[in-house]
Amino acid sequence: MEFGALIKFYRTQKGMTQAELAKGICSVPHLSKIENNSKEANEETISLLLERLEIGLEEMDEKEGLIQTLLGQLGEKINYYLKDKIDEIYQKLQEMEHIIPFSKFIHTYELYKYRYLLFKGFLAEAESQKDLLFKQKKNFSQHEEYLFRYFNAVCLITKGQYKAADELLEALYIDPSNDRPNAEFFYHRAIVKSALEQSGHAIHFGKMALQLFMNEHNFFRILHTLMMLGINYTQSNIYEEAEDCFKHLIRNAELLKQDKLLPQIYHNMGYLQNKKKNFKEALSYYEKSLALQPINNPHYLVTLYSIGENQYALQETAKAKECFQVVSSLAKELGVKKYRLLADFYIFHIVSPEKAFKYLESKVIPYLEATNEHHNDLTRFYKMLSDFYSQQGTYLEAVNYLNKIT
Repeated sequence: MEFGALIKFYRTQKGMTQAELAKGICSVPHLSKIENNSKEANEETISLLLERLEIGLEEMDEKEGLIQTLLGQLGEKINYYLKDKIDEIYQKLQEMEHIIPFSKFIHTYELYKYRYLLFKGFLAEAESQKDLLFKQKKNFSQHEEYLFRYFNAVCLITKGQYKAADELLEALYIDPSNDRPNAEFFYHRAIVKSALEQSGHAIHFGKMALQLFMNEHNFFRILHTLMMLGINYTQSNIYEEAEDCFKHLIRNAELLKQDKLLPQIYHNMGYLQNKKKNFKEALSYYEKSLALQPINNPHYLVTLYSIGENQYALQETAKAKECFQVVSSLAKELGVKKYRLLADFYIFHIVSPEKAFKYLESKVIPYLEATNEHHNDLTRFYKMLSDFYSQQGTYLEAVNYLNKIT
């Protein structure tokens, strides 16, 4: 505890002069040096000064211990994703904010405040906290420097800047002076690799995270990691492992009453069955997902579009057309251009395949190529156009789209 600064704080708060506080204990110049941390004072002098300020030395030591405990608990609850407990602990820390600046945990507290704001999704406040921490970083310990860089990577993930986050996490990973990576670190690495469509790396780091989460009995993060693994197994065509992940998720999400996860689990299981060409089973899972989602939001839109695709694959043309019309309207309302374009493509295709492929070539593909985020969609549509031109006998165009795939 920085007792000099603490004494000055409470003396000023009580409206006492240095002479009033020092009387009978020490000289005013001596007190001034103590308050400015330019002179070490013995424990007896500190104790007498604090006693006059009606503060116990033992009480202050206890408070510093409590600050340390609460910071440890806050980090643990964030890692265990215990939303109900996080606010409670953070509130206790805020109640001690007048003491924390005089403790040795001032920077650690400010760092975990940054992490808390990111966890809560308060991005603007988190950015302000990041700027504040940047000005203080020359005073950080090695561990605090590591935390700052790691939390900055989490911030980049929150903002969807995955490439920058990947570079920062890689730098932390290979730096031998840093702490040994924990489960949460590996989980974030896996999330980044998944977002960058590097499924092999996502599975590698995801399995490392899963094992550590299982060792910790971190049930919520086990669910999150299984979701990420299931998605990446699906993308890698490792269907048996993907199905095991999603079946395990369905059982345990219900057991842990994680109802908010179920729509995502059902949707991803539907996508897996769709890739396996099990269109009826895929449709069943998509419909389960849709029934649990609030209407008129982007997730609802994606699932509804997937239902339309499966109805189309099952040659339920009238149902598919009706579904795509709703998707097109909702996408326009939500300002989601991708799904408006895709839905309109299928509506055209039901009426006139030739018109639909012209629309695909002139509108859909240029949009997908410009965003540089939809490689799987592009591959599928390149294949569709290549097949279409082959059937038309226009082999040069067919080869052109095959080349785009490779």
